Amino acid sequence: MNILIAEDEVSLANAVKQILEQQGYFADAVNDGLSAIEYAKAMEYNLIILDVMMPKLDGFEVVRILRKDGVHTPILMLTAKTTIRDKVTGLNYGADDYMTKPFDPEELIARVGALTRRTGEVIVNRAQFADLSLDMASAELTCGGESVQLSHKEFGILKIFLSNPKMIVTKNLLLDNVWGADSDATDNNVEVFISFLRKKLKYLNSNVTIKNIQKIGYRLEVTD
Repeated sequence: MNILIAEDEVSLANAVKQILEQQGYFADAVNDGLSAIEYAKAMEYNLIILDVMMPKLDGFEVVRILRKDGVHTPILMLTAKTTIRDKVTGLNYGADDYMTKPFDPEELIARVGALTRRTGEVIVNRAQFADLSLDMASAELTCGGESVQLSHKEFGILKIFLSNPKMIVTKNLLLDNVWGADSDATDNNVEVFISFLRKKLKYLNSNVTIKNIQKIGYRLEVTD
């Protein structure tokens, strides 16, 4: 089950991400409102945890735009704004629930569970595309009768591709998601791990390739 965290405090975003991942969720984190909209539209999420006070666009505006553009993913607003007026504003714009900071991790997990159950979704153990099957628990990639073990970074990259295989994935998106927004990793790090993944796809004799989209990023393609 995939969750998007939009929180401008990097340390808090990482803490929430860690709490969720300890419960078996997969979580992505962004640190501004525009990135929240980009990710929410590009990827398939079961829940969005959204701060109000963020740079570029505040959380209220993010909710309004997402709902206007037809994104119906449940939204939990997590913020230091505690007035009734703020809560009503968020809910009126289309949020599904509201928590204030500081929060108790147990309450956060309970609210996440309640919101994701409403969608009728189940936790997906495998991501599949063409002849590939990725075990989300063990990070084992299978094609036909062959399988390989992915490293943590390889798994993070391929999970993003398989979540929406038609999407062009930028290097910045991979850096923010797999290495973290506060990492000093560069495009070269992405290129190295893309190369590792290509070698593993070749070893598996998969008909899936990772294609360079010049000056933009990468996209999965299926060859005959």
